[in-house]
Amino acid sequence: MELHVVIKGRKDLAEQLYQQLRTAIESGRLAAGAQLPPSRLLAEQLGVSRKTVSDTYASLTYEGLLIGKIGRGTFVNAWATRAEHVQRAADLACADTLAKWQALPSLLGHPNQDARPRQDFIGGATTRSQFPQDEWRRCTQDALRRIAQSSGFYSQPEGLPALRSAIAGHVAFSRGVKCRDEDIVVTNGAQQALDLIARVVLEPGSIVAMEDPGYTPARLMFEAMGATVMGVPVDEQGLLVDLIPDGTRLIYVTPSHQFPLGMPMSLSRREALLTRAVTLGAIVIEDDYDSEFRYEGRPTDSLQSMDTRGVVAYVGTFSKTLLPELRLGYTVLPPAIFAAVVKAKQLSDQHSSTLPQWALAKFISEGYLLKHIRRCHTVYAGRRERILARLAGDLSPWFEVVPTVAGFHMTALCKVAVNIPLLVELARKVDVGLYPLSAFFHEAPVREGLMIGFGAIETLDIDPALDKVRDILLHIG
Repeated sequence: MELHVVIKGRKDLAEQLYQQLRTAIESGRLAAGAQLPPSRLLAEQLGVSRKTVSDTYASLTYEGLLIGKIGRGTFVNAWATRAEHVQRAADLACADTLAKWQALPSLLGHPNQDARPRQDFIGGATTRSQFPQDEWRRCTQDALRRIAQSSGFYSQPEGLPALRSAIAGHVAFSRGVKCRDEDIVVTNGAQQALDLIARVVLEPGSIVAMEDPGYTPARLMFEAMGATVMGVPVDEQGLLVDLIPDGTRLIYVTPSHQFPLGMPMSLSRREALLTRAVTLGAIVIEDDYDSEFRYEGRPTDSLQSMDTRGVVAYVGTFSKTLLPELRLGYTVLPPAIFAAVVKAKQLSDQHSSTLPQWALAKFISEGYLLKHIRRCHTVYAGRRERILARLAGDLSPWFEVVPTVAGFHMTALCKVAVNIPLLVELARKVDVGLYPLSAFFHEAPVREGLMIGFGAIETLDIDPALDKVRDILLHIG
């Protein structure tokens, strides 16, 4: 690869070369440690004498910007001082907009492996030890062969037909969703599905109604688009539908496993929600993020399966059944917004990567996904029972559990006054990760407690971790 230097005319050749190399080094375009071409090669590239290049290298070396290493060549000196002449955020016309984005809190992000506590009750993370590496490797190899035989053109924005067909069969079987392949758009995780639907439904000032407490990243995203987000309280039956304000365009709910509290929405509330949405002309986003894992009672219908008027956009993800890093999600869209969402997807990123799409299509069609879900279900059920036993036992003086029958997190509400921030801080010092419930409240009065995830923590770590939590609670009173 040739070094990008432009020489104009035949005058001041050494000065032109000197200034361009110095600017490239000081701006950081030539990074510390980068090797420059040998003087002979650069001279041939630029059509100048080798002496011109050698003299320029010598001048920059004398100034400490370059360093020569015998037998190896000429390199940018790691000690070189680079002058920063970049525009500050405060100097830009968009300074206020940048400040709003920078002020957004970073919630629910998973820490890197080195920063994670060893015994971590984080939500939304899966059991890595159960991931079917061999099966996924075979599916990925098949995907690579398919891509090698492809045309080399961009793919469809709505996703590969093979994956859309596999998803349609999976959600019909596991969740009773009524859909055809043509109703599905494959996305980069559920978060992109939420983003695309909101883009085509909302305008600045539009009203969004969502559960309070609720999924904070969704609220922040809607607000970032300029929407007015109204928190709607929940009770033991779910969203209080009567409190959805007039003028609402978009309603965001988690009816199968309310996030973060965990209870399912009752049948009467689901029916009332659909009626209210039709009256408002609103679209309902049903975020069904982890309901494949059910431990008690009969399965409940998805909200989408009850929808006869085409107002529910069903959003699912494989981050909770496979791995979050795969960033694979989907949405089953009502006809009225399908074409608009596909256009938004195409403008956003053209299409999701086809390599994991092909791999996932084969993974589902070969039955590997259902087998994996069953294996994980057994593991999660055991962890859930262990945590419930402890919360009903020696931790019962401080916490009570919100009844939940699905997913792989639960909520423990405080029965007495507990200094949750202090508990979280002290638990972290003994390598236990705890997560406060308060982060998910918007307008509703905060109820203190913990969201306890059991997807990532190993079963044998649960009791030792909760022993530490109990000891801390006894210590802080």
